[in-house]
Amino acid sequence: MKPIVALVGRPNVGKSTLFNRLVGERLAIVDETPGTTRDRLFGEAEWNGRAFHIVDTGGIDPTHGGRTPLSIGSADFIGEIKQQAKVAIDEADVVLFVNDGETGVTAADLEVADILRRSQKKLPDGTFWPPIFVVANKTESKERRDMAPQFYELGLGDPYPVSAVHGTGTGDLLDALVASFPEQTEAEEDDSIKIAIVGKPNAGKSSLLNKLVGEERAIVSPIPGTTRDATDTKIEFNGLPVTLIDTAGIRKRGKIEHGVEQYSVLRSFKAIERADVALLLIDATTGITAQDAHIAGFILDEWKSCVVIVNKWDAIEKDSSSMEEYTRKIRSDLNFMDYVPLLFISAKTGQRVDQVLPMALRVQEERLARLTTSKINAVIHNAQDAHPHPSHAGRQLKMFYGTQVRSDPPTFMIYVNDPKLMHFTYLRYLENQIRAEYGFLGTPIRIVTKGRRE
Repeated sequence: MKPIVALVGRPNVGKSTLFNRLVGERLAIVDETPGTTRDRLFGEAEWNGRAFHIVDTGGIDPTHGGRTPLSIGSADFIGEIKQQAKVAIDEADVVLFVNDGETGVTAADLEVADILRRSQKKLPDGTFWPPIFVVANKTESKERRDMAPQFYELGLGDPYPVSAVHGTGTGDLLDALVASFPEQTEAEEDDSIKIAIVGKPNAGKSSLLNKLVGEERAIVSPIPGTTRDATDTKIEFNGLPVTLIDTAGIRKRGKIEHGVEQYSVLRSFKAIERADVALLLIDATTGITAQDAHIAGFILDEWKSCVVIVNKWDAIEKDSSSMEEYTRKIRSDLNFMDYVPLLFISAKTGQRVDQVLPMALRVQEERLARLTTSKINAVIHNAQDAHPHPSHAGRQLKMFYGTQVRSDPPTFMIYVNDPKLMHFTYLRYLENQIRAEYGFLGTPIRIVTKGRRE
């Protein structure tokens, strides 16, 4: 699994700017008003060949409780932000303690440093976990860099002077950061099919797990957020080893309660990361929501196979067209995953639950399918003959041949005269042609173009 790096510190020291610098995208809202970043943002970065998750937290302000109003409009969030960062510290592999190199060490920084020190655990070898790096941000000038040693006062080791805006000093910081990561170990051999059960809180994930396992393995409660961790349950189904990963519910960022539930969101994302197939549970009583689409997008981003499970179907007043209407709505809202199968179930009564694992295993089988080069070439040449790629600036894309370079997920390499001429809509067209011939039910297809001469 990828290490987790948490950015913490008091408000307005530049955590979101540093997050954007490390991730390479402007994912966090950057504003001069303290408290703008009210919840963690998750990103992914890579340095020296090591990929890792980055978690941007709201600022810790130990001088204000969660109910003490400040002059800024977001003051009510300060206490929750503080708690949020504490939870991030508990779960992180490395902590970046970001400070303002312009203002220097403040009383609040000393309080935050105390919070961080108390969060560390002493290991048998005498070192402390997680490692904490002191970052002196906004040190663009030589004068400010020369002032960085004052941050030794925090008692957390060497300060790293950086400018998140300009990028100076971030290379040295990243070198030290990556060097502190736990050593990569070979994963234990596990040939089981890993199926993650994901979705919003209270969608019925634990109830579904219990039905699939046939015993009360997970606590079932109507209170959202009961399942805190991603929990593995190993079973055998039709002679195949299966690992069911039950995860905590994923909420909208603004609805994430402070405390343990917050970090269960990232644990759920990590469960998707290590799964082969994700069962995305949708609550039929609430219908598909923007958050369901967000989770589906993350499944696609990780190139995982998926089955959409519409749960609590027994609680819906139905007529002869209800299932068709629901299907049409879901297909519309998840139009970027129109290849996924849908099942309408009730984990409570057991209705159609017996179809869940067979469908998940069928999707996994499609995920591992391989096509011969001759079959692929027949598809792409027929597609090209039926609808040639539009010319660009007088140049015409030519596809010479294609081959499947891997499965899990199915990945195809198409050799063309110039990859820059390939439009993403034409890639989608080619994907649809491949699916029309060979299915790949519930599984994303990756198509890569590579240039070569005729």
